[in-house]
Amino acid sequence: MTAAGLFDLSGKRALVTGARTGLGQGLALALASAGADIIGLGSQHMPETRRAVEALGRRFEEVVYDLRNPGGIAKMFAGLVEDGAAVDILINNAGQIRRSDFTEFTEEDWDDVLNINLKSAFVLSQAVVRHMLERGIKGRIVNVASLLSFQGGIRVASYTASKHGVAGLTKLMANELAAKGITVNAIAPGYMVTDNTEALRNDPDRYRAIIERIPSGRWGEPSDLDTAVLFFASPASSYVTGQVLAVDGGWLAR
Repeated sequence: MTAAGLFDLSGKRALVTGARTGLGQGLALALASAGADIIGLGSQHMPETRRAVEALGRRFEEVVYDLRNPGGIAKMFAGLVEDGAAVDILINNAGQIRRSDFTEFTEEDWDDVLNINLKSAFVLSQAVVRHMLERGIKGRIVNVASLLSFQGGIRVASYTASKHGVAGLTKLMANELAAKGITVNAIAPGYMVTDNTEALRNDPDRYRAIIERIPSGRWGEPSDLDTAVLFFASPASSYVTGQVLAVDGGWLAR
């Protein structure tokens, strides 16, 4: 197989959650550039992602759905495959963060973040895996974890709990599904330029402290995740599963 063929996703259909902006949009474009058609799922319409995917010559389907309501996910997903179309790749990227001191953290902020970051990933993965098993698809599932899958963080109780959960769920799923030809891995981005980190980037002291700790000396961009998602999504990575790969400019090694 040629080097280009290792990452060839021609004929594949990928479902990417949180695809409207930031990391999700970048992951969708990386997969489209390798030949995959994209289903973008988000809480709002995503015309920019559509234009960018279609500019690469790939099909784009949009699903507007609020993942704070995991109860309707199975029905929503059934509608995506009722015409016989397959989903070969799932990217559980959608995520939200709420910041508050631990003693002031609200139950609403706990529930909303856990529902989006963890419960929806579980419910959607369950629906997708059942579909893959029914169709005999050697599927690929890639979850988006975080540095806070390894560390505790500050003032982000529900986010930290959810991302530890994502790492654990990734390993559990990998254990159960490997023999069925479905791999499950996770990418743990470092400090990235996204909407979720805007508050940190606007705080001069926190911004400086973070930059000083990152060996690469910069914040990450969504495109820094391209090779990781293409590796985990590719047909050639069938013997790699249960991994949580940090893409962090060296943060965890510091």
